[in-house]
Amino acid sequence: MFQTKVAIVLRSDLAVWQKLNVTAFLTTGLSFRAPEMIGDEYVDRDGNRYNPMSVQPVIVLSADAATMSQIHRRSLERGITTSLYVDAMFATGHDAANRAVFATFGPDDAKVAGIALRADKKIVDKITKGASMHA
Repeated sequence: MFQTKVAIVLRSDLAVWQKLNVTAFLTTGLSFRAPEMIGDEYVDRDGNRYNPMSVQPVIVLSADAATMSQIHRRSLERGITTSLYVDAMFATGHDAANRAVFATFGPDDAKVAGIALRADKKIVDKITKGASMHA
């Protein structure tokens, strides 16, 4: 049904609150980069309106630190723009601080907590190879 696949990969050793936090942050980045993935608003039987959500499923995967680094590298090699969350961002309290601390890392030293991407299904599968369904 969809030509694209949306995947969020979380590092397996994160605390539950960190996984939820990272997932929320990464999803906003995907929505910005691909506004067409957001559908129409929801309306219940009584006419109450609710925010629109993704028109396609989002798969959430898990990987160890080494695999996260590989996934990060593969996405860069294939030119896929991702949402990326690094550990140092847990210690900040606002967007400007997040961007400042993010800018101090490169692909070789970033401790990736989570990565999200949307691309052709086959490309996403190749990039996320080694990750497993989040349990």
